[in-house]
Amino acid sequence: MLVRDAMSTVVLTIGPAHTLRQAARLMSARRVGAAIVLDPDTCGLGILTERDVLDAVGAGLDPDCEHAHDHTTTDVVFAAPAWTLEEAATAMVRGGFRHLIVLDGRDPVGVVSVRDIIRLWAPARTAVPA
Repeated sequence: MLVRDAMSTVVLTIGPAHTLRQAARLMSARRVGAAIVLDPDTCGLGILTERDVLDAVGAGLDPDCEHAHDHTTTDVVFAAPAWTLEEAATAMVRGGFRHLIVLDGRDPVGVVSVRDIIRLWAPARTAVPA
């Protein structure tokens, strides 16, 4: 199975000036664990995850004053739609993260998460022989 089979193609994107509360509300409404942060000033992509928000709030920072750009991971490992799920899972384990932005060339086309991979693997790997 390939990343293109597992990835979410409806991706939440936010700007770097979104507050953490705004980002958290959007992620909660969409029921996703990460948002792609598009920064037009740097022409780069980053990712803000639920863990980034929790770390900030847990550290006592005000989610209404903290902005996404201050908590965004910009040293991102990207996946390609043609990667195998094993390649994606290996990248996640090595990097210690749960989401990969999927690029087709330079364009973001999806996000694949650990949950997406498990969703596809679980039925195939847990089938009980007759």
